[in-house]
Amino acid sequence: MSGIIETNIINSYIPVAVFLIVSLLMPPMTMLIVKLLSPRSRGAEKYSTYESGSTPTGPARIQFNVEYYLYAIAFVLFDIEILFLYPWAMVYQGDTGVSTTLAVIEILIFIFVLLFGYVFLWKKGALKWIQ
Repeated sequence: MSGIIETNIINSYIPVAVFLIVSLLMPPMTMLIVKLLSPRSRGAEKYSTYESGSTPTGPARIQFNVEYYLYAIAFVLFDIEILFLYPWAMVYQGDTGVSTTLAVIEILIFIFVLLFGYVFLWKKGALKWIQ
C-alpha cells in the first residue's frame, strides 16, 4: 500500500518537473534561434535615430522630467491594487472556511498600505497634472 502512494506522489510531480525544464530551456533556446536567424546589418543607417521617416534632428537621448516617474509609481500602485483586490474578492465571496473577521482585517491592512502610497503621491504633488 505504501509503495502505491509513493508512486502516485512521484507521478504527480512529473508535470511540474516537465514544466520547470521547459520554462528553463525556452528563453535561452529562443535567444539562440533569434541570434542565428536574424539578419545582420552594420551600416551607419542602422544606428541613426528613426523619426517616422523624417531626417532626425538633435540627439536621440533627451532628459525627461522627474514627475513622469511619479506618474509611473501612481499607475503601478493603483494597477496592483486592482490586481490584488479582485482575487481577494473572489476567494472571500464564497464559503471557504475563512473567518469574516480575518478577511476584513486583511483588506483593511491592504487598503492602509494603498492609502499610504496615495498620501505619498499627494505630498509629492504628483496628483497635480500641471505644476
